[in-house]
Amino acid sequence: MEPVAADDFYSELPSFSDFSAVGALDEYRPVPDDWYVLAADIVQSTDAVAAGRYKEVNMVGAAVIAAVLNRIGRDRVPFVFGGDGATLVVPARHVAAGREALAGVVDLARQVMELDLRAAAIPVSHLRELGTDIRVRKYRLSPGNHLAMILGDGLAVADRILKDPAQSAPFVIPVSQSALPPLDGLSCRWEPLPALKGHIVSLILKPAGEIPLPDVMEEIAGALGFDPLADGSRTRLAEKSRLRFRFPPAGASLEIRMGSADNRVRGWARTLIQSVLFVVSCSTGLRIGPFDPKRYFPELSTNTDHRKVGDSLQLVLDLTPEELSSLKNHLEAAFRAGAVVYGMHVSDSALMTCFVEDIGKGHHIHFVDGADGGLSLAAAQFKTHSSELGVAAVPRPGR
Repeated sequence: MEPVAADDFYSELPSFSDFSAVGALDEYRPVPDDWYVLAADIVQSTDAVAAGRYKEVNMVGAAVIAAVLNRIGRDRVPFVFGGDGATLVVPARHVAAGREALAGVVDLARQVMELDLRAAAIPVSHLRELGTDIRVRKYRLSPGNHLAMILGDGLAVADRILKDPAQSAPFVIPVSQSALPPLDGLSCRWEPLPALKGHIVSLILKPAGEIPLPDVMEEIAGALGFDPLADGSRTRLAEKSRLRFRFPPAGASLEIRMGSADNRVRGWARTLIQSVLFVVSCSTGLRIGPFDPKRYFPELSTNTDHRKVGDSLQLVLDLTPEELSSLKNHLEAAFRAGAVVYGMHVSDSALMTCFVEDIGKGHHIHFVDGADGGLSLAAAQFKTHSSELGVAAVPRPGR
């Protein structure tokens, strides 16, 4: 068998479709040494959350992914959405294009959203010199739609480098005279997804002791009364019964400010026309152009990132009050025993931001996060718990 070219590492990576197998560590493959991590997050995102701007924060985080994928190609680039930012891993040949796209998002976020997005391009080789790694699996949501599952602590260390001015200085992406980023397909037209069980829980967790992830999750499944890694209606959040669409969409203004900064009149016209056609198609069940509602809604239900691995397992769940109480008690006991590190945020709804590349081919991904802080605030608690257990230090070379 011929070796796979470094540029094609991710596109040629075999995929898996049973999320419960995400803990099979031997199946993760190291990315090529000459690749780069493109990392971006919003400075003082907690202040934006407190000001009620988390939807805007989510939009900027999703824009990071949309801009880079539109420039490089969706099949070549592993990515992880983090709520208040995003991380991508790109081939060396495409890092210049990725930097340029990301610089455009940084500039746009400042000029249009008044949010300070910091960004850096960090060599994978540098992260490995620090004793971490970046290993990837490709999870198949549906035909043509994949999410990257990433382990090795490389993303966590990249995040710490990004937030340290001294460490990030060699890798910072400059933003002077940046062109508008390519944000085609980025939208946020759905209303918040309500908690039908009682609470939307954004959860980040990671084994801290000798117990492997599959065993940790088996214990959590016992506490919840269902397996959060299993496929099915109990774990899905974007099913049709939960979706609400308002005309004109409440998020249209936000979408146009980001994606049509060069011509907002044209952006409004396009968005309103698309929204009218969407309502007509959904009301009649008829296909209009490439949009087929009979196909779209089942795809939407599965094409979400509410379960993923970005060094830690990240879940967005809809839980009853009893399930939430049981989960909290179990996680706190496991944390005190040194078995897991976790962070959690609870809200009454979830936010969904969409990246639609080709609706006719079914190529669309939907980023789901808890409202009012979601994964961003869960990550803050996760870091606090990590420090308490002494597992947050950046590994040193050779360690």
